[in-house]
Amino acid sequence: MTANNLHDDWWKQAVVYQIYPRSFKDVNGDGLGDIAGVTEKIGYLRDLGIDAIWLSPFYPSDLADGGYDVIDYRDVDPRLGTMDDFDAMTAAAHEAGIKVVVDIVPNHTSNRHRMFLAALAAGRGSAARDRYIFREG
Repeated sequence: MTANNLHDDWWKQAVVYQIYPRSFKDVNGDGLGDIAGVTEKIGYLRDLGIDAIWLSPFYPSDLADGGYDVIDYRDVDPRLGTMDDFDAMTAAAHEAGIKVVVDIVPNHTSNRHRMFLAALAAGRGSAARDRYIFREG
């Protein structure tokens, strides 16, 4: 753990290492980086002296927008692992004194996200539709 991470305002001076899990480290040999690959490299990241890792989207996605077309913010894309893999990665990072920052961009939902599907079903003037901008085609 860096001395910086002992402070409440650690983020003001933090060294943050961004990781795009899909290309970081492939553990299962399918040619695609995965969450377990991040876990495997926690020691390396610790040795770099970073304060935090910033994970780019790892959620289920059709990859129409580099993973930002999120289908479910509460899950891991099965091509990248499982929630158990994410929990293990987070525990390993915390054990190494590394904080974990997750990239969440709430206005980047997929056309398969449950809130978008609800907005389509709800129709004009509904509260569900207010989450999105619809234009007449």
